[in-house]
Amino acid sequence: MLDLLIAQLSKPWVWLKVVAVLLATYAVWRAGQSLLRLLRPHVGRSLLRLIKWLWLAVCLFSALSVSVYAVYVPVPILFDAGQIITSWFRDSAGQLVVIVALALISWRLISSLSARIVPGDEFNRRAVRLSTLRGVVESTLRVIIVLIAAISVLQAIGINATTLLAGVSVFGLAVGFGAQSLIKDVFNGFFILLEDQYGVGDVIAVNSGSLSGNVEKLNLRVTALRALDGTVHIVPNGQIQTVSVSSKDWSRVVATVDVTYTANINEALRVLEQVSQGLYADPEWRGNFLDGPEVQGVTNLAADGIELRALFKVQPKTQYALHREFNRRIKIAMDQAGIEIPFPQRTISMGDAPISIRLVRDQPKPDLSKQEISAPHPRPGESRDPESEEARD
Repeated sequence: MLDLLIAQLSKPWVWLKVVAVLLATYAVWRAGQSLLRLLRPHVGRSLLRLIKWLWLAVCLFSALSVSVYAVYVPVPILFDAGQIITSWFRDSAGQLVVIVALALISWRLISSLSARIVPGDEFNRRAVRLSTLRGVVESTLRVIIVLIAAISVLQAIGINATTLLAGVSVFGLAVGFGAQSLIKDVFNGFFILLEDQYGVGDVIAVNSGSLSGNVEKLNLRVTALRALDGTVHIVPNGQIQTVSVSSKDWSRVVATVDVTYTANINEALRVLEQVSQGLYADPEWRGNFLDGPEVQGVTNLAADGIELRALFKVQPKTQYALHREFNRRIKIAMDQAGIEIPFPQRTISMGDAPISIRLVRDQPKPDLSKQEISAPHPRPGESRDPESEEARD
């Protein structure tokens, strides 16, 4: 018997049979493990452990028996058991078990491989594209697995899949005329991914700002946006006409401040330059700048005041926190310099009725000139702040 075993193992096709048997057994064992997990809430721990050991023993015995039959070595009991198991797997029931097991393993393998792809903590175009393509590729491969498994199951139970696919193609052509919007969504999603127009993690506004937020999900059919208040907007890709991306490559802070017409403009510009350079020189914020501040000067003579403006070229998605910090510092600096920032005023007419006046003691006003510009400030966040954009508009 030993000589026969050595002679059989010298043939390459015998090794291929053994490998196929081991892979099929592993697939069936993994499928059983997945089903046993579903029983965990309903079965005791000791009983579940016993079932797992029994299932492992059955799989090992089956693998050994089928391998002995594949090698064709007449080992008592194992050879007969392998013949019975092989003949049973040749029938439709055995094929169904193998198909379902392989589909489950492929499904879990895709999830495991996808979880290993980590874009990284730094926000850049590579991380955005990697996050986007990971979700799209994962969902596409899962659809392919389901289709292949469905066709294999139909073949296993005796249905001619070729004829069925021909009928489905004719039916799909008829349905396609009624699902033009779905086809348009898929085509638009494909070009969004191909051209890297935007991706997961970008801050965008679609259709001239009607909807805006952080992109949480992107696939071939829809784009999911998370607004500042937590609302999730699901937008079909076919309905997206224009996209405004606020976080691609670099961003800009449009830092503006208004002063009254009675203010000293040169002094106000000096304060604006000082605050801009101080923010640029602060180690806490310096890493967010891509270039030095650009003070443009007087940009508008409005009805309520004179507008002064500076521009900061910064890292994407840091412009909102930088703008908030600039507003805090410029207000303190203007108060210290005695420059008034205009605010709306109204004249109220009381008519001819008598007016009663009551005198009250004034409370002492706080000395705004003693505020410190370098007070503790929040770290730059990466969430979108549409209020700052509305203020700029």
